[in-house]
Amino acid sequence: MFAFDNSYGRLPDRFYTRMAPTPVAKPGWVALNEGLARYLGLDPAALRGSLDIFAGNRVPEGADPLAQLYAGHQFGGWSPQLGDGRAILLGEHVTDGRRVDVQLKGSGPTPYSRMGDGRSALGPVLREYIVSEAVHALGVPTTRALAAVTTGETVLRQEGPMPGGILTRIAASHIRVGTFQVFASRDDVEGLRALLDHAIARHAPEAEGPMGLLRHVMAAQARLVATWMGLGFVHGVMNTDNMTLSGETIDYGPCAFMEAYHPETVFSSIDQFGRYAWKNQPDIALWNLAQLATALLPLMSDRATAVTEATEVLEGFRDLYAAEWTRVMAAKIGVDDMNLAMELLDIMSEGQEDFTNTFRALTDAPETARDEMTNRERFDGWLARWQATGPDRAGMARANPVVIPRNHRVEAAIAAGYAGDFAPFEALNAVLAAPYEATEANAPYRRPATDGERVTRTFCGT
Repeated sequence: MFAFDNSYGRLPDRFYTRMAPTPVAKPGWVALNEGLARYLGLDPAALRGSLDIFAGNRVPEGADPLAQLYAGHQFGGWSPQLGDGRAILLGEHVTDGRRVDVQLKGSGPTPYSRMGDGRSALGPVLREYIVSEAVHALGVPTTRALAAVTTGETVLRQEGPMPGGILTRIAASHIRVGTFQVFASRDDVEGLRALLDHAIARHAPEAEGPMGLLRHVMAAQARLVATWMGLGFVHGVMNTDNMTLSGETIDYGPCAFMEAYHPETVFSSIDQFGRYAWKNQPDIALWNLAQLATALLPLMSDRATAVTEATEVLEGFRDLYAAEWTRVMAAKIGVDDMNLAMELLDIMSEGQEDFTNTFRALTDAPETARDEMTNRERFDGWLARWQATGPDRAGMARANPVVIPRNHRVEAAIAAGYAGDFAPFEALNAVLAAPYEATEANAPYRRPATDGERVTRTFCGT
């Protein structure tokens, strides 16, 4: 089954707590991602017969289960110890040169649970499965969902008792900015050095030293965030413990895709001041990278020289990001002209036009995009100038999705799942697996939410 080689477990004991998941009462299947299983060289039939592994009731052969330690800045405030409070890393599966973490989320309490129960309600499991797989299909680097199961137990949340669930998450690794921060905050230079060597070997073998790793992570994050922005994706909780060294999107609690375009869009119910609004995501990425740079400074011999070098590296982020944002917008409008691109966004913002549908209408039938515009006169002028450039419409079709995981559809699938009906969940996943092709099946899913359906607040689900 799994071919485990657990390099993280060979790091010093203070990096984690070794422990097995807590068994559950009566697990049941929700979904097995057979396509991902085959990509990982795993036999879907064998996995389907191993429900007890995905429920945390049996530790598979070769696994080295552990809960990882990390810290982080959460909404800008420092938390000196976080860690896997409701997750267990089973181990690292290796196939065809790929090494991935296999992690159970919702698998019971750990020493890092901070008085939590270590469990997950079924809703957040369904949400992460739907959105992470949709994001993958859209071409965005992301952790992925291998399986979702019910636990046969209830968890208590503010809303009352709710059915429990466990997600099996696949990631290039779970090393975060916060993983470096926890050792830096403890003046554990030996631990930092071990983590640096491990991260470079796993993610950036070409990198030389702390600043080489910082450059690598900075480039990966610039590309990731620009890709988010081009899809109208709002992560919602860009804390330093939610920024990976691998450049993958991780943790899908309060995330959402914009429908009506407005740069200041916020969905997370706990983001009261808009720290993680759509327009702020590039700046927050830089802020998080500065925290990584700070954590790496103790590994450099001379503090003053280290600060100067780190500052110079970080000053390159804006140019990196600008290049990535230009790449994204050039693909979306079919021409490398940022003045045209930004003017279109400004026109869309005036009437809060549907982000996804506007770009797709421009791709498929530009004249019809006018029908939805509030300021048609201004759009007509823009359209004439844009058409004169001879845009690459075929390229636009590859950059502008037909369908995204609209909030009301995700919430409807979750509500049905709580009622024991997973048909809407399955139908939504099937539609989102092919987001760039208009079909009869996905036509209803392209429609924006009505006033009665609109979801304006999302929640972490912890």
